[in-house]
Amino acid sequence: MKLRWTSRSLRVRLDDLEVAALLGGKRLEAALNWPGGGWRVVLDPHSAEVVGDGPSLTVGLQGSLAQLADPHTEGVRLSGPVRVDVEKDYRPEHLE
Repeated sequence: MKLRWTSRSLRVRLDDLEVAALLGGKRLEAALNWPGGGWRVVLDPHSAEVVGDGPSLTVGLQGSLAQLADPHTEGVRLSGPVRVDVEKDYRPEHLE
């Protein structure tokens, strides 16, 4: 999972194995911790909302998994405390 923050949004790029894991019902998490703090992003296929809670942002993908899995779409855009763009980033050898 590749993450890119801006002042108003988060861009998440997923490879094919990460998309398959979400479709299989697994949560994905990325975290960076340091003494006294840190941050965490969770992609949750069982939740339907984007929710911020302190240093954590949970991105609910329940209603967007079919669109994310569609080979004709690049990804999905979700609204919440910040805009989240979840996009597919497949290497050429993984494309059909």
